Amino acid sequence: MAQKWTSAQVENYLRSTLSKSGFDLTPPRENGETGADIIARKGERALFFEAIGYKQSPPARSKDFYEVFFRAISRLRKGATECIIALPVQFGVGLHQRASQYGVAWQRLGDSFPELSVWLVNVDSASHTEHEWNEWGYK
Repeated sequence: MAQKWTSAQVENYLRSTLSKSGFDLTPPRENGETGADIIARKGERALFFEAIGYKQSPPARSKDFYEVFFRAISRLRKGATECIIALPVQFGVGLHQRASQYGVAWQRLGDSFPELSVWLVNVDSASHTEHEWNEWGYK
C-alpha cells in the first residue's frame, strides 16, 4: 500500500522544487500561524499554495479538501495570480468521482476561479503533476 503523506511532507517537497525553479519563497509558518502555506514569487507570478495531507478516514479527507478549497480561493484578496491546492497523489483517484458528484457546480467553480489549480504530489518519487480545476470535469 502506498504511503499516505502528511501536509508537512507535501509542503517540504514543494519548497524544494519551487526553490530549484528560481522562485522566492516565504519562510515556513509556525504552528497556528495563519496565511498561505507557501507564497512563491517569480517575475509577475504569485503562486499561493495550500497543502494538505492524506488521512485514512474518508470523512476527514473530505473535510480537509473543502477547507483547503476555501483557504485557496481566499488568497485572491492577497494578490495571488495562481491559487494552488497541493495534495498527495492518492487524492487524484477520487477527483473524477468528486467532480461527478457535484456536476455543473464543479464546472462553475472552475469557471469562476480560473486561477485555481490542483497539484498532485508524489513525495516518494519527488514529482508532481499540475491540473486545472475543470480538468476532471463531470458526467
